[in-house]
Amino acid sequence: MISDPLFYAVAIPAVLLFGISKGGFGGGLGVMAVPLMALVISPIQAAAILLPILCFMDILSVRVYWKRWSWADLRLMLPASVVGILVGTATFQYLDESLIKLIVGVVAASFAAYHYLGHRISPGSGQLGPGIGLIASSIAGFTSFVAHAGGPPVNMFLLKRSLDKTTFVATTVFFFAAVNFLKLIPYGLLGQLDTDNLKISATLFIPAAVGVLTGAWLHSRVSDRYFYEVVYALLLIVGLKLTYDGLAG
Repeated sequence: MISDPLFYAVAIPAVLLFGISKGGFGGGLGVMAVPLMALVISPIQAAAILLPILCFMDILSVRVYWKRWSWADLRLMLPASVVGILVGTATFQYLDESLIKLIVGVVAASFAAYHYLGHRISPGSGQLGPGIGLIASSIAGFTSFVAHAGGPPVNMFLLKRSLDKTTFVATTVFFFAAVNFLKLIPYGLLGQLDTDNLKISATLFIPAAVGVLTGAWLHSRVSDRYFYEVVYALLLIVGLKLTYDGLAG
């Protein structure tokens, strides 16, 4: 068990942030949780501690957005995510986390910057084809396995679909619920879910629940227009953060 107060001073806000993002805004900002916790523990242990917490958040989030997701998109995305998870599992011991953060960060920041530099795209305009959906979902499965950083690729694809904000969030909620529960298998086989990590995860369930419920409360009080602006802003923040971390690494 980790007894250092500094760990909890970082972990509790990180879990709250992840919960709010997952419960109300599609999970984009949640990608920052592992980097925040990695300030005081290793990124590998941070990811292992977070996974059971994410599964707990997913149960709450799926309940909030029950049957509001887009099955048409999920049928395309879920099989592709499995490919990404399998690649992550097979290459786990060879992965360069900094390079992964750099790639995801540059793509996410570039997409958001394109939106803000005069090429403002309304949700659903110029929809991306199924091929892009397969690629984005595969990348999301891979980066989610490595550092729970699957939000940007999924958000970038779904933002270009004709989805209202509730369907958008519900689809991301269901997608990552399936991905996270599937990740329990390889994480367990790789020895990531040991007793100490699970005990630490359990101590963070309360802020996780508070975060999800807060995000759901905010979701119902934010208009479609401002909602998508928030999502683009989150993509830009996350992209810049991951790019910085990747270059620094």
